[in-house]
Amino acid sequence: MKIIIAPDSFKGSLTSSQVCAAIKKGIRKADENIDIVSIPMADGGEGTVDALMNSLGGSKIQVWVKDPLFRRIKAQYGILEDGKTAVIEMASASGLALLSLKERNPMNTTTYGTGELIKDALDRGCRNFIIGIGGSATNDGGIGMAAALGAKFYDREKNTIELTGSGLLKLDSIDLSQLDPRVKECNFRIFCDVENPLYGIKGAAYVYGRQKGADDDMIERLDMGLRRLSEIIERDLGKSVASIPGAGAAGGLGAGLVAFLNAKLEKGIDLLMETIGFEEQIKDADLIITGEGKMDEQTKYGKTIFGIIKAAKKQGIPVVGICGSIGDGVEELYTEGLNSVFSIVNRPMPLWQSIEQTSELLTSTAENVIRLFLKASKAYPNTRGTTYLPH
Repeated sequence: MKIIIAPDSFKGSLTSSQVCAAIKKGIRKADENIDIVSIPMADGGEGTVDALMNSLGGSKIQVWVKDPLFRRIKAQYGILEDGKTAVIEMASASGLALLSLKERNPMNTTTYGTGELIKDALDRGCRNFIIGIGGSATNDGGIGMAAALGAKFYDREKNTIELTGSGLLKLDSIDLSQLDPRVKECNFRIFCDVENPLYGIKGAAYVYGRQKGADDDMIERLDMGLRRLSEIIERDLGKSVASIPGAGAAGGLGAGLVAFLNAKLEKGIDLLMETIGFEEQIKDADLIITGEGKMDEQTKYGKTIFGIIKAAKKQGIPVVGICGSIGDGVEELYTEGLNSVFSIVNRPMPLWQSIEQTSELLTSTAENVIRLFLKASKAYPNTRGTTYLPH
């Protein structure tokens, strides 16, 4: 019997690799002879580097960069075994998790450190880039990232502006003449798991600004800044980026990557699955176990779990979801190929306790799922010789 473990991270608790390990432990408790293949997943946020390197191999690089508030920190990224492909999580240098609650203010944060990661990879010979842009603390439209690579952003007096969300309000011109020339030799593919435009009621500031620490007044000004950025990009660079799906991802970094680096925004889960050959890896599997912190109606809209469900359905492989909590609308996933979903919370407990015990709870739940699956397999044999849960 072959079982695939392919979860996303449990945000605030475990990475996708750690989730795989906990679930694997539970499967082994139920049956030590099952063939287990762990495939940690991600769609652009935490775990993207690990997910790719787990399947493709490579090495991790640590480098000093500026964090969202321009402080020096150590961040890391991956270089795949080909030595030419860098895998970067912008959150490693410019992520919300790097700031305390009191420090969160997208008027003051920058993507400069993300640009420094790109530059370091260029220095090491990389010319292919896969960049995950989930989990940002920023709303600077990517000007910080571009400035780290040599781009210049000026106000009306030809002074350089602050490379932050507030700096965009002063933006009057863009000069890419000093942009690192090696950028033209590169291919940038961007993991993007949202489709928000750059500005407006569904744009970066209005949809994501509050979780980054913005109040109502800040959100309005941040939106004005992104609108200004779009106008200057169109005038100075001849590119229209405002309405590109995903332009508003990571506080407008999606738009900035397209405008300044000619990047291509792609659905994170689709790009990951293509890159690691996911459909080939799951061939002949009897069961796929996936999961994330919460499964609900949002899971269907371009998220990691939904991509896994769709891929499994093509091959007739049953899928079980294991999650921290089950929200409204999860039943819609049953018609898409999900067989069942289980919460790891096995008794009344506060949220902090479930987060602390996520690993143990995952192991226990996985063991119970497999014991049920093994029992069901005897009653519902499949013609392939494998065993499927009944629909």
